[in-house]
Amino acid sequence: MPLVVLCGRPGSGKSRRAAELRAALGGPERQAHVVAEAEGGRAALRAEVERRLSRRDVVIVDAGNELRSIRYELYCAARQAGTARCLLHCAGGPGGPDEPPFEAPDPRNRWDRPLFTVHGEEPLPLAAIRAALFESAPPPPHRATRSQPLQSSSFLHHLDQVTQEVLAAVMAAQRSGAQPGEVVCVPGVDEGLVLNRPVSMAELSRLRRQFISYTKMQPSDENLPQLASMFLQYLSRSIQ
Repeated sequence: MPLVVLCGRPGSGKSRRAAELRAALGGPERQAHVVAEAEGGRAALRAEVERRLSRRDVVIVDAGNELRSIRYELYCAARQAGTARCLLHCAGGPGGPDEPPFEAPDPRNRWDRPLFTVHGEEPLPLAAIRAALFESAPPPPHRATRSQPLQSSSFLHHLDQVTQEVLAAVMAAQRSGAQPGEVVCVPGVDEGLVLNRPVSMAELSRLRRQFISYTKMQPSDENLPQLASMFLQYLSRSIQ
């Protein structure tokens, strides 16, 4: 069930690399499936990855995965399935003013490692990728399957509070007459949220529940300073 997540800017060669990986990692003993971004966006992509992870095959995610919040969701899905994973960053791409923002992977983040980076026509580090997927030790038991440490209660309380504050700020901005395209600011967070359309409290609450369900898979004090920022990125990507 190993998972390979590709990320990179448009035009960086992700689909070509996904095809190379499929040919190199598949074989008589296992199949390699490529899951590509399609209609339905982020939620549909995640659902298809989760469905494929129930098998003993390699799953290759051929999508931009530009935001760290997206990569974090896929990391949580792999942990939930108890399978190895790695991230392949296709560096480069022509760039342009209309392309989505790209947050480069950082190996200091556990959801961005093990990280492999390729440039242009550089050959894939297939030996290292195979080792990461097939020779590494199984991931430790997920926290959801063992007794929760005391800090988890504090983490979940903070997660609940932070996401409530973000929703309150978004609703307050809309009540104050914020127009589509304006930046909604959240106190204490450097980045803002650009809403392209009005969003109801019901929709925001649904997205909040989804975000919490993924984030609480890995309650960790490491994430506390980033929770509001990660939730804003999740909303930005989910609200089309």
